[in-house]
Amino acid sequence: MTLAVTALVVLMHYRGLEGLARRYSGRRHPRHRSAMLVIIFALLGLHVLEIACYGVAYWGLDRLPGIGLARGAVDISLFDGVYLSAMAYSTVSFGDISPDGALRVMAGMEAIAGLMLIAWSASFTYLEMARLWQDRGGPE
Repeated sequence: MTLAVTALVVLMHYRGLEGLARRYSGRRHPRHRSAMLVIIFALLGLHVLEIACYGVAYWGLDRLPGIGLARGAVDISLFDGVYLSAMAYSTVSFGDISPDGALRVMAGMEAIAGLMLIAWSASFTYLEMARLWQDRGGPE
């Protein structure tokens, strides 16, 4: 399950960046500030969707006996699964809900994937900002 969800979110991220690049790269936008805002909000949405994918996996796996559980919750809700996922993805740490048993493997993999995908988004954003703002001397 860990490998399947990780492959899914990496592919989603790749396709999302590919779509943004196709739409904005290589074009001069007279409203480059608006273009950057669209890119930022699209990337935020993409990360939230990826967090939700892991959250659904935590929620589903928590219901299977012997897989592990989420400490801090007797029976995690879908919201709890997404919350746990957001903490792992962003490498913030675990607070009131933390993985136990085999769920720790998914949390570890999600932390590595989240770090890489956030860095990938940051690199993409930097390149687009440099391209969109190169002749303008910065944002207008």
